[in-house]
Amino acid sequence: MATTRQSLVVNNGNRVETEGLPTLLSRLGDDVVQLINSQFALFKVEIKEDVNAYIRGAVTIAIGTVVALIGFALLNVALAFGVSIFFANANFSEPASYALGFVVTGVFYLLVGGIVVMAIKSRLANQDLVPTRSVAELRKDKEWLKNEL
Repeated sequence: MATTRQSLVVNNGNRVETEGLPTLLSRLGDDVVQLINSQFALFKVEIKEDVNAYIRGAVTIAIGTVVALIGFALLNVALAFGVSIFFANANFSEPASYALGFVVTGVFYLLVGGIVVMAIKSRLANQDLVPTRSVAELRKDKEWLKNEL
C-alpha cells in the first residue's frame, strides 16, 4: 500500500511535503494506544503499592490482635486467681502474688496490643484509595486530546 504524500506550495514558491490524512490518523492511533498502555502501567504500579501497604497493615493489625488476645487471656487467668483467693481468705498468700503478676502482665500486653492496633488503624484510615497519579495523568491526557482535536 503506497503512502500518499501531498505537496503544498508556500507563498515564496518552495514546495513542502506534507503527510496524508491516513498516515496522520495511523500515527495518532499509535500514539493513543501507547498513551493508554503507559497509563495502564502506571495504574498497575499504584494499585500494587496500595495493596502492599494494606497487606502490611493487615499483618501488623493481626500481630497486634494476637498480642492483645494474649493479654486478655492472661488478665482473665489473673482475675480468676484473684477472685478465688479473695474468697478463700483475706490474707495475701503466695497465689495472690502470682495473681498480681498475671494482672500486671495482662495489662501490659493489652496496652501494647491496643496501641499497635490503633496506630495502624489510623495510618490505614489516612491512606487514599484513589490512585492519584493515574487520575492526574488521565486528566492531563484528556486536556491534551481536547487541545489536539
